[in-house]
Formats: sequence, C-alpha cells, structure tokens
Amino acid sequence: MGKRVFLDFEQPIAELEGKIDELRYVQGESAVDISEEIDNLAKKSQQLTKDIYSQLSPWQITKIARHTERPYTMDYVNEIFTDFVEMHGDRHFADDQSIVGGLARFNGHACIVLGHQKGRDVKERSLRNFGMSRPEGYRKALRLMKTAEKFKLPVFTLVDTPGAFPGIDAEERGQSEAIGRNIYEMAQLEVPIISTIIGEGGSGGALAIAVADQVLMMQYSVYSVISPEGCAGILWKTSDRAQDAAEAMGITAHRLKALGLIDKIVSEPVGGAHRDHKQAAAFLKRALTDAYRQVADLKVKELLDKRYEKLQGFGKFTDTKADAKA
Repeated sequence: MGKRVFLDFEQPIAELEGKIDELRYVQGESAVDISEEIDNLAKKSQQLTKDIYSQLSPWQITKIARHTERPYTMDYVNEIFTDFVEMHGDRHFADDQSIVGGLARFNGHACIVLGHQKGRDVKERSLRNFGMSRPEGYRKALRLMKTAEKFKLPVFTLVDTPGAFPGIDAEERGQSEAIGRNIYEMAQLEVPIISTIIGEGGSGGALAIAVADQVLMMQYSVYSVISPEGCAGILWKTSDRAQDAAEAMGITAHRLKALGLIDKIVSEPVGGAHRDHKQAAAFLKRALTDAYRQVADLKVKELLDKRYEKLQGFGKFTDTKADAKA
C-alpha cells in the first residue's frame, strides 16, 4: 500500500518504526548481524501501539474511522465473499458508484452484499463521491435488497459514509424520500439483514442501509446522527470544538453497545484495521458467520417480529419526575 500514513497521535509509533526501517536498510548493506536489535524494537513498537490504542479518545477513534488506508467495502468483499457479481444502476436515473453491491456467496451460501465505497486516490474519490450517496445510490441498494427478498437471499450491508450527499441535484431527485423509503422497506424486508459499520456511519446516509436484524461495528468505527464537526458548528458556531462534540455525542462502538444500539463489536488488529486488511477481514468474517447463524433459520414472522421489537426498543427513557412522585 506504499508508505504508511500515521495520524498525529501515532507519531511516537512513526518514529520508532522509522528507526526499524533504517536498521533494516543497514542490515541489508552490512555484514554485522543486528536482527536481534530489530526484533527488540519491533516488540517495543507493538507494545507502544497497544498502549496508545488502549486509551483513545472518541475524536482519535473518529480519525481512525476516516483513515485513508482503512479497508473499504470492496476490500472486505474480496476477502470474505466469493463469486461476487456486481449489479449496477437503479433503473430510474443512473449508477451511483458510491454504493457497490451485487450477488455473492458467503460461506457457500448465495447472498446479496452491498455497501458504501470511498476512493483511494483523487480520481477514485471523485468517482465514488467520497462515499456520499445520491438518491440513485440508495435506490440501487433497495433494488438489490428487493432482489434478495424475491430469491430469499440474506442481505449483508457494509456502512462507511460521512453522510448522504447534500447537493442541490440530490435534493431535487428526492434524497430524503429515498432514504426514508429504504428505512421503511428494510424494516419489513422478509429476509435476514446483517449490517456492519466498517468506518464512518454518518446520519441517514448510513441508516438507509443499516436497518438490520444484527448490527455490528468494527472496533474503531463511529456511528452518529451528525459528524463531530457538524455538531460543533451547530452548538458552538465553530468546528474547532469537534473534539468536545465527539466526547459528548457517544459515537464509539463501546458506547453504542452499552446503549443497546448495536449488537456486537468486531475486534480489529493491533493499531487498527488499516494496518492489516486480511486480519481485519478474518475477524469480520467470523463475526458475520456468528451473526448470520443467529437469524438464518428464523421463520419470516419471527424474523420480522424480532426486528420490530429491536427497532421499538431504541430511544427508551425513564421519566425521573414520574418516578419521584411514585
């Protein structure tokens, strides 16, 4: 993947790994064996990474979720699924390439898999619109899900978007209706749906493909109604306080699991999924296998009843005044 990109809080790791690279270069040019010293530094780097990643703030986790080297939907599709055949277009307007999806096999079982796709370089990011979908993207996703329902195939969705595209053209073509329609249809789709937040889960743009029987979250992903910058802009009129907003919003996997808004946290390799795509995919495949096993044999009515109960359970609150009077 070329030269590794380090985040600001990872600079101590970057310095240590820079020294390791220098020693490896010297080792290749020298007759002196310094492999033991290289191994010791590598162990020190591994421990330092564990220490830093054991005490991350929500804002630092947000930065990891947005990391440019993080695995995207197609990286996971290529590692976890087989026989993938991409399907294009919404049959109404265009093919929005910020969402990819199609037929595939998961552990030998036919399925539909779809998700947001960001770009690696400038050209691809422009093509994929940075993972921000327009109405035709969500309508393509719905077409795929309806295909799954027709042929009784499970649906796997992978969420990674800052949010739906807010442009005038998207609004003119019914952005809010497309998102609302997806949420409505997914709530009653008669096949199992398993959704995973693999990076950013931004607002309705994420929710439009994340209404599911099982919702998983990668360890260093985020899921929220608005970005920390957007929240800070509304509350404090400046995005400079995004760090404070991230702290207050409860956007991390552990916080959302505690609130009962997701079902499982998927562990990532030491230092995040961007450091080892294959291991991250192996962890996710194991989690998806377990999640699918829990819903695969449910009758349609039982599946829909459980999904309804799950959705109705969101946003519970306790009226403290009423409790006090009682």
